[in-house]
Amino acid sequence: MAATSPSAVERAAAALARLRHARLLHPAGRTFAGEVRIWGTPGPPTGVPLLDLPGRWPATIRLSKGVPTPRAWPDVLGVAVRLRRDPEPPVDLLFSSSGAAPVLRNLPLPRRRFTGTYTSIMPFRAGGRRLFLAVLADPESPDLGRGLAEAGAAVAADEPRLVLAVASAAGRWRPFGEVRLDGERGAAEDAALAFDPIGNVPPGLRLAGPLARLRNDSYRGSRRARGATLSRAARRG
Repeated sequence: MAATSPSAVERAAAALARLRHARLLHPAGRTFAGEVRIWGTPGPPTGVPLLDLPGRWPATIRLSKGVPTPRAWPDVLGVAVRLRRDPEPPVDLLFSSSGAAPVLRNLPLPRRRFTGTYTSIMPFRAGGRRLFLAVLADPESPDLGRGLAEAGAAVAADEPRLVLAVASAAGRWRPFGEVRLDGERGAAEDAALAFDPIGNVPPGLRLAGPLARLRNDSYRGSRRARGATLSRAARRG
């Protein structure tokens, strides 16, 4: 199949990423090894196997700042989680700091500390239903602190955890698993890491809403500018 031509958004994203010599989105970050444990969705199943069925996978987790702002200033913070499911393709879940309430789930909210609620911002479609995914603070886990340096120190000192949760557009959050961080990776691995939030969605889910294509093209352009590896789904466009 012939490759499609890059869109205007993809070309613009690539140009900006080359200009800053870094990721276009969330350029400042730290990458950690870890594990994702799924115990299943409480209550009615979502119909998405990854959310409903127990499982355990090694994971790569990246904590990041969106702009980034100077150290003490609020920023839109990010948590990206890659489930490594060899020999199956990986699953990439990307979350941004936001509000927990239904009216705030699709709004990025600046924050100083790596605590609180992070949502997928954009909804997913599972059959005819809209779902949001989130990572939430675990009240029994060590605090990740303020800024990337404190987060790295927290992981080095302990094994912080985040809670994975799912909700309908107006429903309550239902925890279905957890993310454990247990060791920081080097700067070279962080720089080479390339998430694909469109091509590597969990089987049974697809991103919905008018901004899905914009997000896809922005990430494609940023990855191309960095020479990062694209998934097969991303290459098809």
